[in-house]
Amino acid sequence: MIKNQLGKTGMQVANLAFGASSLGGVFHSINEQQGIRAVHAAVDNGINFIDVSPYYGHLKAETVLGKALLEIPRDRYFLSTKVGRYGKDGVNLWDYSAKRATESVYESMERLHVDYIDLINVHDIEFQANLEGGLQKVVDETLPALVELRKKGVVGHVGITDLQPENLRWVIEHSEPGTVESVLNFCHYSLNDDLLLDYLDFFEANGIGVINASPLSMGLLSQRGTPDWHPAPAALKEACAKAAAYCQEQGYPIEKLAIQYSTSLNPRIATTLFSSANPDNVLKNIGYINEPMDEQLVGKVREIIGSQMRVRWQNS
Repeated sequence: MIKNQLGKTGMQVANLAFGASSLGGVFHSINEQQGIRAVHAAVDNGINFIDVSPYYGHLKAETVLGKALLEIPRDRYFLSTKVGRYGKDGVNLWDYSAKRATESVYESMERLHVDYIDLINVHDIEFQANLEGGLQKVVDETLPALVELRKKGVVGHVGITDLQPENLRWVIEHSEPGTVESVLNFCHYSLNDDLLLDYLDFFEANGIGVINASPLSMGLLSQRGTPDWHPAPAALKEACAKAAAYCQEQGYPIEKLAIQYSTSLNPRIATTLFSSANPDNVLKNIGYINEPMDEQLVGKVREIIGSQMRVRWQNS
């Protein structure tokens, strides 16, 4: 696999990374042992960056991933998890306080069976934008707590994640230089939306590593289609379904094209996260990025999506 430097962190990450949200049954129920094999398949075949969160499956993803990591030498992977967004019994809970962020890191380490975390992220900061203190609380409280853990060697690096790239930029602009080392943005460098490109110069100028996530746009770019909870507007879902059908007619699954497209902008985007609890799908996606991409088909898909290109939605 191609490896890229993640900003100034010193981490050389493969251009395809494993997102462990699926281990929490976020998209559909999973077989735990199969999920563990999916993690092993990823690491055994060149993926060296794994991302998770206590929010995914309400602790389940971290728990299952922790079981998988017990069998993998610690020097074979970089591990990323998050603070700020949690859940219980299907209810969203947000807490970006310094106290909760610090506690959360140690709790995650226990579930993951590790004694340090390579990258700790403030999860989906747009939710704090709507809470008391707004994004300024992330700057004044959450990030300093994580920086303190970085000084102690509990975590290696500090980042922020969000669906809305303008929020990522705001927090970086209002933080001390060097506080934020990486950003994770999802659904904005894919076949139907390349908004992330507008922000790459800013991130690069500030020495910020860029992680892209969800090359399938949370199921928009798939033959299966979107889950019921997907927040995209109906017109965008319809356009992507037409594109998927066209790709199928060409004998070229849209999932293959989507993965290839999202991993093709190297090294400015260090890595792209995909998620699967199926080891066969993991191997299939790794195989996709080692094949040449059909540039003409990319053009046709974007033509079909047409006016729905870059259509946005709110996080949920």
